[in-house]
Amino acid sequence: MLHEEFFANRLASLRIKKGVSARDMSLSIGQSANYINKIEGRKSYPSMTVFFHICEYLGITPKTFFDEDVPNPAIINELQDHFNGLDADSQSLFFGLVRKMSLMCKTCK
Repeated sequence: MLHEEFFANRLASLRIKKGVSARDMSLSIGQSANYINKIEGRKSYPSMTVFFHICEYLGITPKTFFDEDVPNPAIINELQDHFNGLDADSQSLFFGLVRKMSLMCKTCK
């Protein structure tokens, strides 16, 4: 997939997962109402500064924007923030729970 196509598709996917319209997102990052539509339509691409604003708005890092193996990076980032706020014992308990859920899901497939 071309880089331009990937960028446009990834932006659209993440925006839709956030549940916002292209117009609302455009205005929220300080751009014209059709700005995100132009990017998703491959007619325009953001500057680095605006790209950072897009990532901040989506609640993700620039690195996770480009990681297509992470379908919903905003959830991962929020989960990591909560995890980091736990004490060591709670982190261990949480990790054990996630590992058990993961194993259960593998047997369900």
